[in-house]
Amino acid sequence: MTQISSPQLAPVEISERIQSLDVMRGIVLFGILLMNINGYGLFRSYSDPTISGGFTGLNLATWMTTNLFFEGTMRALFSLLFGVGMFIFLDRLVKKGAGVNAADIYFRRITWLLVFGLIHGYLLLWVGEILYQYALMGFLIYSFRQMNPKKLILTAVILFCIGTTWNYFDYKGAEKLVENVAVAETYKAEGKELTKELKEAKSEWENRLSKRSEEAAVEYTAKMNQGYFGVVAHLAPTNFEFDTVWPYRQDLWDVLSMMLIGIALFRWNVLSAEKSFKFYGLMVLIGYAVGLAINYYELKIILDDNFSFLSFQRSEVTYYWGRLFIAMGHVGMIMIFCKSNFLNWLKSGLASVGKMALTNYLMHSVICMIVFTGVGFGLFNKLERYELLFVVFSIWIFQLILSPIWLTYFQYGPMEWLWRNLSYRKVYPIRKELHV
Repeated sequence: MTQISSPQLAPVEISERIQSLDVMRGIVLFGILLMNINGYGLFRSYSDPTISGGFTGLNLATWMTTNLFFEGTMRALFSLLFGVGMFIFLDRLVKKGAGVNAADIYFRRITWLLVFGLIHGYLLLWVGEILYQYALMGFLIYSFRQMNPKKLILTAVILFCIGTTWNYFDYKGAEKLVENVAVAETYKAEGKELTKELKEAKSEWENRLSKRSEEAAVEYTAKMNQGYFGVVAHLAPTNFEFDTVWPYRQDLWDVLSMMLIGIALFRWNVLSAEKSFKFYGLMVLIGYAVGLAINYYELKIILDDNFSFLSFQRSEVTYYWGRLFIAMGHVGMIMIFCKSNFLNWLKSGLASVGKMALTNYLMHSVICMIVFTGVGFGLFNKLERYELLFVVFSIWIFQLILSPIWLTYFQYGPMEWLWRNLSYRKVYPIRKELHV
């Protein structure tokens, strides 16, 4: 890389940033950690609280609250913001006269994000890594950048419908599996020979149970308490599965759809806090009313059926719609906060966290690797679900303090600076010129 010679294609200046987006990034980044902490610290309990972490008292209340308000919605808003960020990045390149170089810079930026994602998942030990998936969907976003906002919304709705249909057939498949297992048990009790289909169902069911067993939890916890390279090897197969299966099973309707919605809302000036309080109030009212109704319906299915395998599968059928409406309610609430004149100190701190979103996101994994794995304190699967919140709140406070201090002396977060240099293939100054 060479020292920058022309300011024409320089990264976004501080004066060009949209504060509401930075504040929203900060809030959503904290929300992401609120959900991810379960994957960092507990065995197979990201959504099912019966496996580890406890599911009574405060633990149950924690699980219910996060499922109603935050499950899926934080990832949805993170995806939305990523789509907006890529759109703004490419749009400003074109307006600054990048010409044909705009596409080169954009795709180079996306490619480096993919590399960061692989490093994050495999080497920073976070199997819930999302940057890799964002990069893959980012390649697709390029083709939608000039589409009419209404068509973007329509495309997203179509993607939601496809994902919902897939979830429905997954549920019917799960229903069939449970029926076959029951028949297999009846056949076994009566001394009848099992058919091939019943044998396969019984084998699959036993495999599922073994992965959720206490013995599996003990073995998994022991592997998470190995040294660094042992944990890398242990998590590598899971990372590989997520990187190969998720892009076509989840990301098109989970990630790409929200990116498209994000671009549409940005082009309608919804995300820049330019609409009225009434407009955002309606977003909150409609979003939460519909979203909470759907999420409560899903929660009730699970609770009424005592956390059964089939209840979780059934609750997934309406998953995309509940998270969409709750996410829109969150957008309205965040924009009201951005337009208001209270808690400006918090607003400023969250904006600083949002400006360093990539750095802070990766920092979550570094901190949690030290806290939960054998690299550091080895607390994996040793804290209850509600106790994990203390880790979350500590990281929030740390980043709210660190981010503004860092940005007092530096123009970018360290990872943001590196990403810019790699994208433009030039070295930009990172330190600010402080005038005393």
